[in-house]
Amino acid sequence: MNLTLENILLIGSFLLILSVFFSKSTKYGVPTVVLFLAVGMLAGADGVGNIDFFDIHLSKFIGTLALILILFSGGLDTRYSDIRPVLRQGALLSTLGVVVTAALTGIFISYFTHISLIEGLLFGSIISSTDAAAVFSILRSKNTGLKGRIRPLLEFESGSNDPMAYFLTIFFIFILQSESVSAGKLILMFLKQFLLGIPFGIAMGFLITRIINRIHLSFEGLYSVMLIAFAIFTFAFSDFIGGNGYLSVYIAATILGNKEFVHKRSLTKHFDGQAWLMQIIMFLTLGLLVYPKQLIPVVSVGLVISFFIILVARPLAVFISLAFSGFNFRSKLFISWVGLRGAVPVILSIYVLDAEIDNGMFIFNLVFFISLISVLIQGSTIAWVAKLLGLSVPVTIRKKSAIEEEFVNTVKPVRAEIELLPGTVIENKTLVSLSLPKSILISMVIRGDVLFVPDGATVFHAGDQLTVMTDDEDTLEKFKQKIL
Repeated sequence: MNLTLENILLIGSFLLILSVFFSKSTKYGVPTVVLFLAVGMLAGADGVGNIDFFDIHLSKFIGTLALILILFSGGLDTRYSDIRPVLRQGALLSTLGVVVTAALTGIFISYFTHISLIEGLLFGSIISSTDAAAVFSILRSKNTGLKGRIRPLLEFESGSNDPMAYFLTIFFIFILQSESVSAGKLILMFLKQFLLGIPFGIAMGFLITRIINRIHLSFEGLYSVMLIAFAIFTFAFSDFIGGNGYLSVYIAATILGNKEFVHKRSLTKHFDGQAWLMQIIMFLTLGLLVYPKQLIPVVSVGLVISFFIILVARPLAVFISLAFSGFNFRSKLFISWVGLRGAVPVILSIYVLDAEIDNGMFIFNLVFFISLISVLIQGSTIAWVAKLLGLSVPVTIRKKSAIEEEFVNTVKPVRAEIELLPGTVIENKTLVSLSLPKSILISMVIRGDVLFVPDGATVFHAGDQLTVMTDDEDTLEKFKQKIL
C-alpha cells in the first residue's frame, strides 16, 4: 500500500490511536517506545499493513522536528535546583562520556567488521547518545524511585548529550565527504558549533521570556503557537549560522522553564503532550522506514556490538567521566546500565543515508537493531537492576486534587488581604511583570463580585482585593511597601 493524500490522514490517525492504546501494555516493563516501533514495523512494507514507505528526506524532516520539540519540552521541565548539584558530572557525561563511547565503539566495529576506521567512528558517534524517555516511563510504571542524585543526573545527561552526538555525526560525515580536510577547518567547525550554539541559546531563552511576558495576546491558544515557532526558529537560525541547533533549543527552553512567564502551567502541560505526540510520530516513522527482513543479516554482528556497548563502552565512559564525582561504585554501575539507545541514534543514521555515505544502509540497519536490543534488554531490567544494587526506593503515587495541583509546595504560613487603591505601583501591570520572589504568593483576587486565581497574564486594577501569602511578617511588610 502506498501513502497518498487521500489515505494518509486515515492511516496516520489510526496508527496514532493504536500506539496510544498499546502504551498501556507496559506491565511487563517493556518500554512504550518499543510498542510504538512495533506498530510502525507491523504497518510497514514487511508487515501486515504493507505500507511502502522509504522517504529519507521526509523521515529526516520528521525526526528533526520531533527532536526539536522533545528537547524544548525537556528543557521546560528542567529545574536549576535539580541539576545544580549534578551539573559538572552531567556535563562530563554529556561530552566526555559521549566521546569515549563513540571512540571505543568506533574502533571496535572497525576491527570487527569490514568498514573503515572513519566509518566506524561515524557509527560510534551515531550510537553514542542515550534516551531516558523509556527509562523513566518504566520506573514510574513500577513505582520505583532512585536514591540520591542518580535520577537528576540521568535526566540531565539524556537531555544534553544529543547535541554532542549530533556534532560528532556531522563531523565524521564531513570528513567522509571531503577529499581533503585540514585540522584547522575541523577545529573551526567544532568551535562554531558550540561557541555559536551556546550563546545563541542563552540569548533566545531570555528573549523568548521577555516577549511572551510583554506581547499580551488576545487568545491564550496563540501562546503555544508562538512557543512552537520560537523553538523551531531557535534551531533553524542556530544551524544557519553554524551553531549546534539542538543545544541552542535545549538551553533556551531551560532558561525559559526556570523563569516566570504567562500561562506557564498550561503551556508546560501542552508541551508535555506535544513531546508525547512527537515521540509517537517519530517512532512510527522509524518503524515504517525499516525493513525487518534487512535486519536479519546484521543480527549476529548487532548482538556482539550491542553487548560490547552495554558491557564495555558505556561502563568505561561512565567510570571515566565520574571518576572524581563522589558517586559510589554501585551508583556508577547503575548509571552505566541506564545507557539506553533510543530514537536519536536512528535519526542520526538517517543523516548518513541522506548524505549517501558508503555502507550507509548497513550502518542504518545496524543502528536500528542495536537501539532495539538496548531498549529491550536494558529497558526491561532497569527496575530490577536498581533493586539488585540497592538503589531503589518505593514511590507512593496519589492523585492530587485541583487545589493541590495549584498550591502544592507553595502554601505560606502568613496570609493577608490587601486592597489596591488608585495610583498603586502595580495598577495596570501583569502579575508576571512584578518578578515576585518565591516567598510571595498572590493566591486569589476579588474583583467586584468575582473571585479568581490569578495567572501570569492577570492585569491588576484599582479596587482589586488580593489574598497574599508569604513566609513571614517582615517579607509581607516589604511587599506592601513595594506595591502600595
